[in-house]
Amino acid sequence: MSKKHPVIAVTGSSGAGTTTVKRAFEHIFRRENINAAVIEGDSFHSLSRVEFKEKVKKTEAVGNNHFSHFGPEANHFDKLEALFKSYGKDGSGKKRYYIHSEEEAVFHNKRLGSKLSAGEFTPWEDVQPNTDLLFYEGLHGLVVDGKVDVARHVDLGVGVVPVVNLEWIQKIHRDAAERGYSAEVIVDTIMRRMPDYVNYITPQFSRTHVNFQRVPTVDTSNPFISRDIPTPDESFVIVRFSDRKGVDFPYLINMIPNSFMSRSNTLVVPGAKMGYAMELILGPMIEQMIATRKKS
Repeated sequence: MSKKHPVIAVTGSSGAGTTTVKRAFEHIFRRENINAAVIEGDSFHSLSRVEFKEKVKKTEAVGNNHFSHFGPEANHFDKLEALFKSYGKDGSGKKRYYIHSEEEAVFHNKRLGSKLSAGEFTPWEDVQPNTDLLFYEGLHGLVVDGKVDVARHVDLGVGVVPVVNLEWIQKIHRDAAERGYSAEVIVDTIMRRMPDYVNYITPQFSRTHVNFQRVPTVDTSNPFISRDIPTPDESFVIVRFSDRKGVDFPYLINMIPNSFMSRSNTLVVPGAKMGYAMELILGPMIEQMIATRKKS
């Protein structure tokens, strides 16, 4: 951990809704005039889109039906830890980009003078100098695997954890609408990821400083037949703090209508107020980080 070069990691599995948290952080960074080095979790996958599909076929051919993007064999956990450690030490490190679409390919090819395609990675490059903090958003911000311990270098860890049925519903609808996947393919992906989900994704949420868990108030007992995603108004968000010291619960309850405490370290807020609650809760934490950084 570092006072002068803090590292923030937002972690959550695919379809969990980490984009909402990322947007809240962007608002805070803009409001506080914070220059952040932004790191995308996908950039630390170890296989391109084509290589991953080939690897899946090879592993299935030998009876392994659980190779996934969630596990260590498809990721550079060591490089992610090296980045967090290096940044915490002196604000430096190596990053790259995973190209999600042809639009992104055009942007990076123009920037680099390259001929990359969607599903490939840009070359490794230095993190931009003189940033105030590092902001990571992805699958493995607090992952631990053997000797690799990414979590120990994180100054503020934030988990985004919908109840699992809601997470599946969000993934099913997103993959069908945006990627054109069939229900059969999506269910196969969920099942293939399950061992790595249990071993590498879930344990991270015991290492976070704050968790935001969205819980629907409608029936999601069979996510595979759900016709739509429960709306924010049909949900609550459970906010769990690892350490309740310094958290002004009366202030938060006063500022967020219809919120309440369910445990001594847990705040419940209406789903529609999730982004607002994130800014109220995370804003002061980041302000304190920057104040400490300036003093150091």
